Amino acid sequence: MKVKITKKLIDSITATDETGPILIWDTEQQGFGVRCWHTGGKIFQVKTRVNGKARWFNVGRYGKITVEKARQKAASVLGSIADGEDPAEIREADRKAITVEDLCKLYLKEGCATKKASTLVSDRGRIARHIIPLLGDKRVKDVTRGDIERFVQSVATGKTAKDEKTGKRGRAIVTGGKGTATRTVGLLGGIFTFAVGREFRTDNPVQGVKRFKDKKCERFLSEAELGKLGEALRSAEEEGENKAAIDAIRLLMLTGCRKNEVLTLRWQDVDFEWGCLRLPDSKTGAKIVPIGKAALDLMEGLSKVEGNDYVFASNKEGMHLVGLYKVWERVKEAAELEGVRLHDLRHSFASVGAASGDSLLMIGALLGHKDAKTTARYAHLSDNPIKQAADRIAGVIAGAMLK
Repeated sequence: MKVKITKKLIDSITATDETGPILIWDTEQQGFGVRCWHTGGKIFQVKTRVNGKARWFNVGRYGKITVEKARQKAASVLGSIADGEDPAEIREADRKAITVEDLCKLYLKEGCATKKASTLVSDRGRIARHIIPLLGDKRVKDVTRGDIERFVQSVATGKTAKDEKTGKRGRAIVTGGKGTATRTVGLLGGIFTFAVGREFRTDNPVQGVKRFKDKKCERFLSEAELGKLGEALRSAEEEGENKAAIDAIRLLMLTGCRKNEVLTLRWQDVDFEWGCLRLPDSKTGAKIVPIGKAALDLMEGLSKVEGNDYVFASNKEGMHLVGLYKVWERVKEAAELEGVRLHDLRHSFASVGAASGDSLLMIGALLGHKDAKTTARYAHLSDNPIKQAADRIAGVIAGAMLK
């Protein structure tokens, strides 16, 4: 049957079990037709030849696509074939196209060889809590810069925020926010760079996307606050607080080391003769940390636990101290240091050096910074040549004004 296919015509067709599906060909577009089943289904189709073989292509279901739109799609399919393309192969490639969720899994498996375990924990959390819920179903090749911009806004406004149980006692509180959005889109940029390297797409849609300024939370303890903290630590020790935790906090204060560098410190890493810690691994890789006499005296006074190599040993055999945050919260409260984090002890160590006139290069070496930009945050605390020049010039002008 060959007629001009219209909506009215399709609505009037009723197939039965006895007659089987009815196929109607269009007089307006060669190779375009509609197949009608007794169950009520009606599918627009195209029949043509590809490389000498008869091929059928569905271009839409009646009710979800209009007759005119189906006719246009049929013309497009026939045009592609005339240009040498095979729509079936294109359709199969689209069907198998990797999704963002698939890409993230592949990235975590094959694209993170140089990342630290602690960084991978953060990456997995951001992928599971933000990237997959918002972009996971999208095909990698279809993600646009606009999608990324909407992603940033969604995370910033808390669209992915949730509070859920993770096991019997675990709990995950996801808040989102501008800082989270900025850090997560940074990770997403790395994931799409990996995708470009694997030829899943030719460009990175994250490039050029504006991010919120990631505010660094930096708190430097004053001399008076350091005194209050010292007193709180002494009182806590006298009251029976975990001594290993108290001493770990003291070592953080005296060395500027990161929390995990202190907690995972082993006795073989401590070089008393040369006055340094020889860390086999850290956030920035293996490094040597010079330490002062006060820190060495502290460690010389510590007792070793038989059968445990860690300087700050746990009650569990062969394990290092855990639960330091809980002790810190109690000590911090006693010292009335609201809002101060353990990591702020590292900032305070650097700030004392900067205020004492030590160069940023020296401070960076003590903290183990690889990038000078990381140390530059302490520049405003130092008595640097620019500040000295300002003092000198102002002094001359002030003296002249008094004459």
